[in-house]
Amino acid sequence: MVLLCVSNTLSAQKNHTSEIHPTLNHIAVYVYNLQKQADFYHDVMYLDTIPEPFHDGRHVWFRIGSHSQLHLIQGAKSIVNHDINSHICFTVPNLKAFIEHLSNLGVSFQSWTGQKHGITKRQDGVQQIYLQDTEGNWIEVNDDRF
Repeated sequence: MVLLCVSNTLSAQKNHTSEIHPTLNHIAVYVYNLQKQADFYHDVMYLDTIPEPFHDGRHVWFRIGSHSQLHLIQGAKSIVNHDINSHICFTVPNLKAFIEHLSNLGVSFQSWTGQKHGITKRQDGVQQIYLQDTEGNWIEVNDDRF
């Protein structure tokens, strides 16, 4: 009887957890120059724009993955310095091809340690590069196959 109660309790907790388990909806980035940033994320990062509900000239939205979005919001008073530890990360199917794309556009990148055109290899074998958007926000691009 006790095992049945514990089993039912664990099952109920699991069902409840699935109902409240969060997933990423969007990342919002407050920007100084909306057009420059929008061009960067479209042309360099290959993100597709999606409709945004405000239609006020202060927002550009992009699809990232199947269910998440990147929201750029105009209004920052200035461009501020950002630490590489605060970054967003994108995975690409072919990191070598992405690096070639960056080179063709003249966009610089570095390893985690700051080596120009360097690639960091994590302990699990995932390769990573880091670049900055037009306002200095750090972006990691890797070849993770999770």
